[in-house]
Amino acid sequence: MKLRRLEEGAVALVTGASSGIGAALAAQLVAKGARVVAAARRIERLDELAARLGASCLPIALDVADDASVASLAERLPAEWRGIDILVNNAGHGTGGKVPFGEGALADWLAMIETNLAGLLRVTRAVIPGMLERGGGQILNIGSVTGVRAVPNDAVYVASKHAVNGFSKALRLDYLGRIRVIEIQPGIVRTGFAGTRWRGDEAKGAAYYDSFPVCLEAEDIAACCVFALEQPARATIAELLILPSA
Repeated sequence: MKLRRLEEGAVALVTGASSGIGAALAAQLVAKGARVVAAARRIERLDELAARLGASCLPIALDVADDASVASLAERLPAEWRGIDILVNNAGHGTGGKVPFGEGALADWLAMIETNLAGLLRVTRAVIPGMLERGGGQILNIGSVTGVRAVPNDAVYVASKHAVNGFSKALRLDYLGRIRVIEIQPGIVRTGFAGTRWRGDEAKGAAYYDSFPVCLEAEDIAACCVFALEQPARATIAELLILPSA
């Protein structure tokens, strides 16, 4: 299995890189010497990230829920950035969640599946052929504790993350010895995710996080991702569950 160490200038594509875990991971990967393609819908946020991280961070607009956006990604990258060694599928949302299934809007549920699952499939399918041509690579999927245990009032989000868990397991078997597949399963992480869930109500999002004794931080999850990606080729952190300490 060909695995380029992070300090050797590997190219990493991080989706959902405009904030939260994605932005924190982009920063940590650049610090390790990687070149990071920071992808998300909010290009102005990505430009700010690239201004902080320097020439090793390339911002690019990407909507994982849009076929054309994903299909055109490679041709929109400079030639020297097209050889993706590491794919981090981080893009996702829970908009409309935290209500019983029958009280939510079907459009919200379908949009959640479209990004959290179908978007992950789109990007992975776009990247895998090139990885195989170049001899291998690494795919890291950001799952969730809800991908291995259910919680109330979040049925579709739970379903999407259970699907990510199952897909990661099967993908690992499909490409064993050629592409390393990692799944990171965070518990509650204090980011902008909750505010987005309630359509920009940051106060409600902050109150939600405050209801927990301890929340993880985006940098904690990013550090776990880096740990998994730095392992020697003989070792795979197949699933890594990270929970708050209280």
